[in-house]
Amino acid sequence: MSVAVVGFAQSIGSVDLVPVFQRALANAGLERREVDFWCSGSSDYVVGRAFSFVSAVDAIGASPPICESHVEMDAAWALYEAYVKILAGEAETALVYGFGAASAGDIRRILALQLDPYTVAPLWPDAVSIAALQARAAIDAGVLSDVDLSDESDWVAPPIRVNHCAPVPDGAAAVVLAATERARQLRERPAWITGFAHRIDPQGLGERDLTTVPSATAAAAEADVAGVEVAELHAPYLHQGLLLRRAMGLGAKTRVTRRPAPMFAAGLARIGTAAEEILTGRSTVTLGHATSGPALQQNLVCVMRAEP
Repeated sequence: MSVAVVGFAQSIGSVDLVPVFQRALANAGLERREVDFWCSGSSDYVVGRAFSFVSAVDAIGASPPICESHVEMDAAWALYEAYVKILAGEAETALVYGFGAASAGDIRRILALQLDPYTVAPLWPDAVSIAALQARAAIDAGVLSDVDLSDESDWVAPPIRVNHCAPVPDGAAAVVLAATERARQLRERPAWITGFAHRIDPQGLGERDLTTVPSATAAAAEADVAGVEVAELHAPYLHQGLLLRRAMGLGAKTRVTRRPAPMFAAGLARIGTAAEEILTGRSTVTLGHATSGPALQQNLVCVMRAEP
């Protein structure tokens, strides 16, 4: 059995899920009642209320009863769950969605909660400072050699500059998956998932080499990135995009993009955007990437092709 992306929609600046669902389903040519499995990714810490994902289920509708699941992280990992669900023969179609409202609090400070709870989190280092440690290590190791350190005017946390940080707006995204025959019925040119893998590195910042990204290297090798024409990277900071390109072995001919990164929807949106390249006929092999944890700790790679 093969699984393909057949629909995608996203919203930047709003976490209203109803119109995102409507656009994604319309894009896939599906009705809400035809979705066998729903899976979401979000975080109660970010939106500032308990069981926020339960409230989000209201956007799906009360009838008919649904099969639903949730992950407390970027919805790209929810997509992986739905992908496995379809491969196991437990569903034929799935809609995966993610949402995050970074404006609900100080997101740079909130992200300290993902750090080691005994030795690092009590210091409350902000997310940009953690990224700056990684950038500095990469510069000292000669991995990033073209960074200008002379101009300090727009530093956020040396050597991170204002334009090195991807915007973190409120947002939501939804991706529709379908199994082999259903995908062919719904789309003339589905985006077939031919490689899907995720790996994780140690949480401790001192337990790994911050200038390399072993989890991204392993995930890319498992997913087989050969021939990728467009890579949509979830890189919250400029230097992380450079480190990811190097870790995944993406060649000079691969077009790499960086975009706004809504919390818990950014990785899913990168996969959806990469799928659109195939759905619209612009590309034949694309890659969507998601990251989670401090300093590129966990990485997911999804490779899609025009042919299964």
